Amino acid sequence: MPSPAVAVPRVGGRLTNKDLGLVINTADPYSVEVGEFYIRARKLAPAQVLRVELPVKASLTPEEFDALKTAIETHFGPRTQALALAWTVPFAVSCNSITGALALGYDAGPCVDAHRGCAPTRPSPYFNARTARPFSDLKLRPAMLLAAKDVAAAQALIERGVKADRSLGLRGAPPAHAHFIVTSDRARSARAPLYPPPGLLRGAGIMVHVQQTQALENEERVLVYQTGATQVDKIDTVSWLPGALADHLTSFGGRLDGKGDQMSAIEWINAGATASYGTVSEPCAHQQKFPHPQVLLLNYAQGSTAIEAYWKSVAWPLQGVFIGEPLAAPFARR
Repeated sequence: MPSPAVAVPRVGGRLTNKDLGLVINTADPYSVEVGEFYIRARKLAPAQVLRVELPVKASLTPEEFDALKTAIETHFGPRTQALALAWTVPFAVSCNSITGALALGYDAGPCVDAHRGCAPTRPSPYFNARTARPFSDLKLRPAMLLAAKDVAAAQALIERGVKADRSLGLRGAPPAHAHFIVTSDRARSARAPLYPPPGLLRGAGIMVHVQQTQALENEERVLVYQTGATQVDKIDTVSWLPGALADHLTSFGGRLDGKGDQMSAIEWINAGATASYGTVSEPCAHQQKFPHPQVLLLNYAQGSTAIEAYWKSVAWPLQGVFIGEPLAAPFARR
């Protein structure tokens, strides 16, 4: 059963294009092309862009990661609050996600063996936080990969993010729909007790649905889709709103190279979602390692960007990679 509404702080503003730093991998043609497209789409200044040369592979070594982190810390000043990484790989640093390691620091502890990977990981001070200035207030830069199956799909993702801005919550508009799914997979439906109460979220124009089914089919105006399964069928039948958020609780959804036997988070992006999340190494079914449904929904509905809503919803994000268009803000009013 869904839980009662949780307390989510009233957000104090949101991130804008002026707060974002973009990192481009010059060794990766995808990264170069997608990065240049993003600069134009979000009107980024030259000082907001860092070009580095990284190995084009799924996982960086700790030493390779240290060089990247040093370059980022050297290039970006205190104005830069968050990062967009213009690539699909690398998505990991050993058993850490690259986004988690950049924000919280690399931690070799969970990588020693599978038992440690199942243990609690470093908590995020950004979880369910009020601040819209994560680096200024917390010395933490949330990061998100501009990840997609190819350049054309990445460009479409970016266009969806830009189109999403200030598009929802308007008086007289039909509602957006948020679907929270309980599947027959009990272990992967561990978030079900955290689902919001069903019904209309007044002031935002979001109709919340809590459903027992294996997958949605032919649903319209979908803004949020959260479920738990190794594979999610029929996502290509869903009509997604620009700015849609979608993820599934499973062990290896964050493996973006398509080499795992579980559905990758990138499939949500390819289907038409604008942001997603998945873990890159075995997390076990800790709710804290996956997006908290109510924290995600209520931050987004207040006008937060996709990167803020997703990052604020994960208490232990070290193993999880965030992907999508970070600045999408459908409920923003300015």
